[in-house]
Parts: sequence; structure tokens; C-alpha cells
Amino acid sequence: MAAKDKGSMDKIKGKAKEMTGKVTGDRAQQAEGKMQQARGEAKKAKGKTQERVQERTREAERPARRTGI
Repeated sequence: MAAKDKGSMDKIKGKAKEMTGKVTGDRAQQAEGKMQQARGEAKKAKGKTQERVQERTREAERPARRTGI
């Protein structure tokens, strides 16, 4: 599972925790949900960055293959 996908799951779970905390009045659970959402956002950003790096690496290798370097 890609980091981007794991990030999405963390965001969803975090939002559920936050909403449960709001309904029950549990501020600690609300805060935990918000933190999990932030972790999810960071994982998504990491996944997107990794994909860009891989794409750029593939692009950089293409011309080198054609020229025989």
C-alpha cells in the first residue's frame, strides 16, 4: 500500500475519532483525531513526493539509454 493510500486511511480514521470525541465531549479523543489527520496528511505528501522522484528518475534515465551512455 502506497504512503498516499495509508495517509488517506489515517485522515479518515482521524476524522471519525474527532467526530466521536465531539459527540461524546471527549476532548482528548478529539485531539487524537486531529493528530491522526495531520499524520495522514504528512503521509500523503510523502507519497506524492516519492512518486515525483520516481517519475523524474525515470525521465532522467530515458535519454541516457537512447544515447548509449
